[in-house]
Amino acid sequence: MPTVLRYRGYRFFFFSLDHGEPIHIHVEKQEKYAKFWLCPISVAKSRGFGITN
Repeated sequence: MPTVLRYRGYRFFFFSLDHGEPIHIHVEKQEKYAKFWLCPISVAKSRGFGITN
């Protein structure tokens, strides 16, 4: 899981073998997790953050 950025406790990362899905980024902070599609930007999955899928 290569980390792209760490910022204020958030870790932005991707899985190098995540084939077959649109371009996306994973974000985690403590026990919270989210996955965002990048084009167009939208929430794919969220657990613990105050955002909806």
